[in-house]
Amino acid sequence: MRKGFVKKALVSALLVTAVLGNGSITGAAASTPKASTAPTVMTDNLFKYGLKKEMDLPVKVVAGGLSYTLHKMMIYDFKSSDAKSLREKYNYQDTTGSLTNPKYFIWTKVTIANNSQKIVQQNWNDLASKWRITFSFKNKGEAEMPFPIAKKYEDNSKEALFNFKLKPGESLTTYQALYYEGDFDFLTVFLRNNGETKIQYLANDPDKNS
Repeated sequence: MRKGFVKKALVSALLVTAVLGNGSITGAAASTPKASTAPTVMTDNLFKYGLKKEMDLPVKVVAGGLSYTLHKMMIYDFKSSDAKSLREKYNYQDTTGSLTNPKYFIWTKVTIANNSQKIVQQNWNDLASKWRITFSFKNKGEAEMPFPIAKKYEDNSKEALFNFKLKPGESLTTYQALYYEGDFDFLTVFLRNNGETKIQYLANDPDKNS
């Protein structure tokens, strides 16, 4: 399958199936240059799952005045010590409503910013998800966002996001968990706000999409 076809098909599929609604809150010239000793910051481990990035993180996606910036994405085996530690810390349950056997725990660092003239929220007043993370067209190809029970009374959590409410001009940098149990064929971010949709293609598996 050619990459261009994959991208076009992905846009069509997500637009048809989407069910979406319309942390901080705000030396000499002759000398030989020394090599930088600054440590390399690892922003993702997508290569471990066969995915080749189209662009490096961070990546910003904007739709309807809402911006979503993905700074970091680390994928862990669901039963690994890293995943277990985060699940216990924030009291994430073992399943979501539609994923009964997650294979992967995905930890993301994100910034969301409201540059519109309206409140942007995802809570009991607006249950619609504003973004979706997809890895495959196949069954279970979309990641789910589990509920951190330890933060159930906290909107705009800077540690483990679920509910949020941003007034115009406000932003929030935080972390969000994802559960996943499908294949890794590509990576896209689907964002929708105020009736506007943006799909950003971030990575693909060249062995599957060449």
